Amino acid sequence: MSLSDRQEEILDLIRTESRVEVDDLAARFEVTTQTIRRDLSEICDRGLATRTHGGARQLVSAASFAYEDRRAQNTKVKATIGQKAAALIADRASVILNIGTTTEQVAAALAAHQGLTVISNNINIVHILREARLANMIIAGGTVRQSDGAIVGAEAVEFIGNYKADFAVIGASSLDADGAILDFDDREVAVARVILKNARTKILVVDHTKFDRSAPYRICDVADLDVVIMDQTPPGSFIKAAEAAGTELLILDA
Repeated sequence: MSLSDRQEEILDLIRTESRVEVDDLAARFEVTTQTIRRDLSEICDRGLATRTHGGARQLVSAASFAYEDRRAQNTKVKATIGQKAAALIADRASVILNIGTTTEQVAAALAAHQGLTVISNNINIVHILREARLANMIIAGGTVRQSDGAIVGAEAVEFIGNYKADFAVIGASSLDADGAILDFDDREVAVARVILKNARTKILVVDHTKFDRSAPYRICDVADLDVVIMDQTPPGSFIKAAEAAGTELLILDA
């Protein structure tokens, strides 16, 4: 689920003022302190801020904030993409999720499922699904990339290679109009490739802004995927590449 309008406003206040207090927020929004505490718990559980005694404060890590800032962008769109992806996944299925702000929204939507086996190289997934009724949660071993919580490296690749899942759900940093799916870190690309290799159904979840940036490492091509879920219609050449390969495009605004 995406943040509510009030929670979005609270998050904006945290970024503007660096620190907020429960009592002040309750008075500002004319709700109970219990309601504000729940709002802050939701915001902090998503890693967008840090709880303090009586309130919350802005994340202090400059390295991680870039990722948290991306996580807070287009949250409603990403949440809708996440819900659409989760609708393709049945209860008691197995699914591998990689790092990414949109794949985390898929995880949030999957929290309502039952009996899933979830495999991931994203340590944030643990917190998102901590109360879900899972059969298993399996986290890859390896080096943790502190900027975003991705587990990368040869150990992670080898670990995920031991599994075969019903679904892979991956995000990407960049898309090319010719159908290339790209990322900035070759270590994460290696993990994403092994995730796709070891899944029966391969799903990409991205928003249209990924066409606005260029990354150097190729994860795969749209032809290697079964489903692509996006918020807006992609360039015509991307559509043609998907259609030629039989890759299903699910567009939110279509």
